[in-house]
Amino acid sequence: MCQRNLVFALLLLCLCCSSNRALNAADGAAAAAAAVANPTCSSLKDNCNLGDNLLALPAASDGSSSDAKVESHMASIFEDKVNYSLKLFADDVVAGAGAAASASATVLDVLHVAAGNLSELELHSSSGSGNFTLRQLVTDDDDIEDDERVYLYNIGKRFLAISQPFDAARNPDASPQCRAQMRRYMQALNNFDLWALKMHDASGKLNSGILNGNINQPGDFDQCLAIQQASSNDDVTSDVLRGQYCLAYAQPVLPHKSKRLQAFFKQLQSHGPFRSEFNDPGHRVPRYSLVNWGICVPSGCTARDVEYSVAEYLRNQTASTGITFNVRVEPQMCQVRDPQPWDRNTTWAVRFFVLILSVAVLSTVYDRCTKTQQKQNDWCTAFSLDKNLRWLFSTNSSPGDIEAVHGIRFLNAVMLIFSHKSMAMFFNPYNNRTAMSESLGQPWTVIGRAASLYTDPFLLFSGMLTSYSLFGRLMKQQPIRLKNEYISRLMRIVPPLAALILFCTFVLPLWGSGPQWNLVVGHHADICKQHWWRNLLFIHNYFGFSEMCLTHTHHLGIDTELFAVAPIFILVLWRWPRRGLITLLLLCTLGTAARYYTTIVNQLSNYIYFGTNIQRLFRTADYMYSFPPHRSTVYIMGILLGYALRKFQGIQLSSLQLRLGWLAATVCVLASLLGPAPMGDINYVYNSTHAAIYAAFAPIAWCLFFSWIVFVSHNGYTNQLTKLFSWRGFQVSTKLSYAIYLTQFPVFFYNVGRRRHIHHYYNFVSIILDTNEFISIFLASVALTVLFDAPFQNLKKLLIKRPSAATIKSPKLVETANNNTTHSLSKEPQTLTQPQSQTVSHPHAD
Repeated sequence: MCQRNLVFALLLLCLCCSSNRALNAADGAAAAAAAVANPTCSSLKDNCNLGDNLLALPAASDGSSSDAKVESHMASIFEDKVNYSLKLFADDVVAGAGAAASASATVLDVLHVAAGNLSELELHSSSGSGNFTLRQLVTDDDDIEDDERVYLYNIGKRFLAISQPFDAARNPDASPQCRAQMRRYMQALNNFDLWALKMHDASGKLNSGILNGNINQPGDFDQCLAIQQASSNDDVTSDVLRGQYCLAYAQPVLPHKSKRLQAFFKQLQSHGPFRSEFNDPGHRVPRYSLVNWGICVPSGCTARDVEYSVAEYLRNQTASTGITFNVRVEPQMCQVRDPQPWDRNTTWAVRFFVLILSVAVLSTVYDRCTKTQQKQNDWCTAFSLDKNLRWLFSTNSSPGDIEAVHGIRFLNAVMLIFSHKSMAMFFNPYNNRTAMSESLGQPWTVIGRAASLYTDPFLLFSGMLTSYSLFGRLMKQQPIRLKNEYISRLMRIVPPLAALILFCTFVLPLWGSGPQWNLVVGHHADICKQHWWRNLLFIHNYFGFSEMCLTHTHHLGIDTELFAVAPIFILVLWRWPRRGLITLLLLCTLGTAARYYTTIVNQLSNYIYFGTNIQRLFRTADYMYSFPPHRSTVYIMGILLGYALRKFQGIQLSSLQLRLGWLAATVCVLASLLGPAPMGDINYVYNSTHAAIYAAFAPIAWCLFFSWIVFVSHNGYTNQLTKLFSWRGFQVSTKLSYAIYLTQFPVFFYNVGRRRHIHHYYNFVSIILDTNEFISIFLASVALTVLFDAPFQNLKKLLIKRPSAATIKSPKLVETANNNTTHSLSKEPQTLTQPQSQTVSHPHAD
């Protein structure tokens, strides 16, 4: 439009000037035609010289006054037209700028503007008092900034009206630093400053899917911790406002029994597969009933300040509704990105692992360099990676090896991993927790809920291999040095355990971060810093799960304590077989009755039924699951199984006996799995009798099934199932089973702690079969085995010499000794060798 107005004005001026009789008609017409035919400016915005091309007209010769008036009038019209066009152009550049053109801006000014002579125009217009100058054309920055502030202020008000920021300074006990930083944050938020918007945006917001369990809102952890805003005062360098991420816990409380509200909160809390309270420990079992809410506040505020602001916010939201919220923000759940130097203990822990790795590398180099020599120094090759990896992945079995044990261990180890993983998955936030709970509230989930069953076969085989070993030596009249047995066991299980405690206490906390990192990783590390010595003395199972370092290692304490008294049971059974057998059976009965009675009296549950109370789980662990006398039943069954393998080796069983045995074993395994299955239903109500029956008899039935498999397979009665369990490849898993047992929970909790965002639950298989986690567990287990387990086994063999075969008495003396002890062995197979020649590679096998 501006271009058309300018061209029109120029043409009008040219026509008027050509009619002037004082001008040269021919020259004027030529000049006008040139100006029209060859315009040098296509737009008012072009930077071109209009004066040289459009107004270069010859002067009049006669100086007539009338012609001068016409010329002056035409020039005035052209000037007004250009000023009007210039105003329209200014409107396109600066919104709202505009005023009527005035005579103070002359045509020459406009021509100089078009020619790019801006400095001259500004000087000229500054001396006048016109209504429109180039200074207004360039735009008034102050006016734009004022308008921008108004716009951003209005946007900010509407944005904050949608989601109210948490003001931690509202706590009456808030520190001056918190008040100052919150005041600065609120002002920046009103000004729509980017860093303040990020802090507000990083806090969790109420989202859709509430009735589907989408109540946990972790916010944006990384965006919050990345905020670092220096002080506006350049002289104050220490006052740096950092983003602080706090994970708040809120629990709704219904004071009245409204059926509609109860149904609503049942959906809100996803039917409560785990019922928890504020005081429940949350580092081992998830506090599923609590609402987790991520809050981003300035670093100068404390957890108490955040707790007050969240509680006030929820109180205002639920006013006059009868619904209240209990709120807690634990200090360790508030995190700031402020890297601190390593303390002395962490430094020494890192140095220790670097030292072990260096020794392993040097030992490997020595092993490779001396491989061609006839004799190597066994001390120098104890830590060789090549040597230990060859041993780890070797599938050669020694004579007398009970091969079916390896497959059974593998099965129970895998089931145990699935159970532990299913427990860890409830820590993670899902946007459809209600649908997840409904899919998991079915009887088939018994495979993950019966976690306690999968640990019992390890106790069974621990007692079996111990008795099988000692009975073999007693039958061969070999000396038994109990001191060496205890030292051998400690050298077998202490190094990997100590290395894991050291790593999880000082190294693992440095490897990651996340909303729940300090809960599942940092809290375990803090407990281990105080109570690590209990684990190394194997008495940690007596102090409760809530204050136990690495709670999953409680099984080592039980097994070690039972191993310490096992020689007494074996000696009694050897010297007085009948009395010993009755005594052991009586102890089994007492253990079973004690489990039943303790479950009834204390309202315990060894089975993780749907709606399990977290307090009940911890009471069960403290009073029964980690108490050796209550777990001794299956261990004594293992001692009796080892005795039976020695006494009845090579026994002849009829077809009827085999069928009846397999039938009884099948009934046992089905009863132990299908019996408690209804307890996993979403509508199940706790019944102490059900829980007592399961706690008392399920471990016995489960272990009887595997005992029968071991007994018949070791005596040569094989079928497809026994052949599967006896596959040689399972020997590798047996050697790794101890390390897998130790490393699985640190890997699970590492991933839980690093989880940043909400995920969607699709199905149980997709969650459980996490390939990355399984690979991580496998690699961690291999590293722990070749760096600590295998090397110290090599050192143990060098330090503790076993009796040689020459010390074995003659068969006649063995037969005489057996007759004196009422043993009626019909024959001793030639394949019966010293138990120490076996490849014993699990701590429960010592």
